[in-house]
Amino acid sequence: MASRTVSDVIVERLTEWGVDRVFGYSGDGINGFLAALQRAGEGGPRFVQARHEETAAFMAVGHAKYGGGVGVVTSTQGPGAIHLLNGLYDAKLDGVPVVAIVGQQSRTVLGSAYMQEVNLQTLFADVGAQFTQLVSAPEQVPLVIDRAFRTALATRSPAVVIVPHDVQKAEAPELEAEHGIVVTAAEYTRPIVRPADDDLDRAAAVLSAGSKVALLVGQGARSAAAEVVEIAERLGAGIATSLLGKPYVDETLPFAVGTMGHLGTTASAALLGECDTLLLVGTNDPWTEFYPPPGQARAVQIDLDGRVIGNRYPIEVGLVGDAAETLAALLDRLEPAADRSWRTHIEEEVRRWEGIAETRSQVPARPVNPELAVRELGSRLPADASIALDVGSVVYWYARQLRLPPGVPAHVSGTLASMGCGVPYGIAAKLVAPDRPVIVLAGDGGMQMTGVAELITVSRMWPAWADPRFVVLVLNNGDLAEVSWEQREMEGAPRFEETQALPAFPFAAYADLLGLTGIRVDDPAQIGPAWDAALAADRPVVIEVIADPSVPLLPPFPAGEAKLEQMRSSIDAEGEGSEHTRTLLDTYASHEEE
Repeated sequence: MASRTVSDVIVERLTEWGVDRVFGYSGDGINGFLAALQRAGEGGPRFVQARHEETAAFMAVGHAKYGGGVGVVTSTQGPGAIHLLNGLYDAKLDGVPVVAIVGQQSRTVLGSAYMQEVNLQTLFADVGAQFTQLVSAPEQVPLVIDRAFRTALATRSPAVVIVPHDVQKAEAPELEAEHGIVVTAAEYTRPIVRPADDDLDRAAAVLSAGSKVALLVGQGARSAAAEVVEIAERLGAGIATSLLGKPYVDETLPFAVGTMGHLGTTASAALLGECDTLLLVGTNDPWTEFYPPPGQARAVQIDLDGRVIGNRYPIEVGLVGDAAETLAALLDRLEPAADRSWRTHIEEEVRRWEGIAETRSQVPARPVNPELAVRELGSRLPADASIALDVGSVVYWYARQLRLPPGVPAHVSGTLASMGCGVPYGIAAKLVAPDRPVIVLAGDGGMQMTGVAELITVSRMWPAWADPRFVVLVLNNGDLAEVSWEQREMEGAPRFEETQALPAFPFAAYADLLGLTGIRVDDPAQIGPAWDAALAADRPVVIEVIADPSVPLLPPFPAGEAKLEQMRSSIDAEGEGSEHTRTLLDTYASHEEE
């Protein structure tokens, strides 16, 4: 019988930390660890093979986002390690705990320019700034794994453990308390953080003095949904969300104005553009041009991470604390707003936006309006669904057209905004909750990057799922539409055909080829029946909607109004065939002007 190795210790430690899955791709530099996973069998974490290390890292991020724990990813040295970076940066920028266990060449050859030798500590120095450690001796392993997990949880960021191949295969040491040896335990408990009473009093005074209060809510309020609503009711306030905060506010509330920012709603623009007091809760949203102009609003910010206090707006009071605890403490200090005229105004703006959204979804397109494709999901969305989003124009339609039932998780690469995250996130969501249907909303750009490859993973996995519902909506418009509209809006330049046009790919037919079900939609009347069929299917489904790239990504007014002439001029410069795009832009602008 083979002796117990350092890799066995790693697997045991992962099990102690509650890890049930390790995402990755094999390679000789990590084979010692993979062999230990094999030896552990049912008693250890399951290995989930992705088609690429980048998507494995996205899966680990998604696993942490949907499951609430630590995502774990592994790779070999050299190219495998390099491929992890994009997913690990996704974790860093969205504040997600992930641990990467990365192989390295044997210690005896490091520094010799050996095959696949890369300075991994330098490579991961930024993305793993909170914790990146090379294991140089077998005795280090337990403490390094423990510190990696504690750091990932405490700082909500990726931690990287680099294990040379010879260390992985070394005999597991028996650790005793002696000089130079540190014995640790797999333990971490999240603290409850509450601001000081004096600071709560100051914040309450600012909020109570406001007559037009706005809440901007981010993902940091994920456990404070009830408290957010109570505060808004007490102050007669409206609630806007960041993109990442959208799942944590019930958008059926008449004073919930939807998502803020470039992809936001006209109601959110009105709320933030007219308020005199701003309460930021668990958000670090970078769309600062959509915040109230500095000096317009007095501001209070709540965040568990003191580093982001005052990071986006000149606040008067910063409260470092857990969102639910802090809001509950504030509530005890606030008197109900006597004047409800501001709330009445905000509710009118919400109704106005609802009319605009409905009207826009019905605008005729060539052949299908992508807003309608997403909107038609809303009335059919199962209450127990999980949503995964890829990055691109589809995020705009999700933000504006899809109301999430309370309790439906929805995740996207929010701050890094990396294309290609959609299907990997969806796979992670399904593994976290295999009894819940999963819906992935993606564009053809993100699907061509990684989604097509990871549909192969879906085809391999789905027969083992108790609930086989896994629906991928692909908005196939043959264009990198978000960037095309950014070229017009931000640069004042016409769409650049050479950079923006995508090669044709038959997504629905490809799904059929994999043994899944493909549904091709090229008529608006087919959208509802396609959703119905997909959500009742006995296997994963790809709905390929032939969408119109000319449907505009117009920012909410007044920001959108300021860009109109530049966008019109850019479209006119595109020459023949641009009339349809110009007509749609003018149509959308007229909806806001009415």
